[in-house]
Amino acid sequence: MLTLDLTSLPTLTTSRLVLREVRMEDAPELFAMRSDPEVMRYVHRPMAVSIDDAHALITKIQDIQRANEGAQWAVTMKGDDRCIGLIGLWRIIKEHYRAELGYTLSRAHWGKGLMSEAIAAVMDHGFDAFGLHSVEAWTEPRNVGSVRTLEKNGFVREAHFSENIFWDGAFCDTVVYGKLAPK
Repeated sequence: MLTLDLTSLPTLTTSRLVLREVRMEDAPELFAMRSDPEVMRYVHRPMAVSIDDAHALITKIQDIQRANEGAQWAVTMKGDDRCIGLIGLWRIIKEHYRAELGYTLSRAHWGKGLMSEAIAAVMDHGFDAFGLHSVEAWTEPRNVGSVRTLEKNGFVREAHFSENIFWDGAFCDTVVYGKLAPK
């Protein structure tokens, strides 16, 4: 079984990004992101309505990390410590060496390849340092940006669930993408 100590996450860097632990000081940026209807369009979670919602999210992230059940990084630009997104490995299933990838990016940074860069760093860390065998990512098929980013990072479509989520008064489809550790 997979053994992890997530009590302190390492900082990951790419050519343009620094991925660091989420801090309570990130609340204003997370509130702005989680209260943006475009950012939240395909995220089946309630939109943030106050800064308290952002504080609650950060507390949840920290609690999950302390329980060794997930790792979440704040996405920042090199030279600017402000949080522009979140990326992490959630729902770590230790007995199966598998986790779920989740990510969100503020709208001002869409279309620049930043999330693809962050995914590559987190996947390398998940496979090399955590010892994961596989990672899955769930998204709506209408979220073409997310689908494109996953495919660009070597994820393969594994499943399509029809109307499996009831959200905001409507049923939504979900597609599941997966990636195996390099051999």
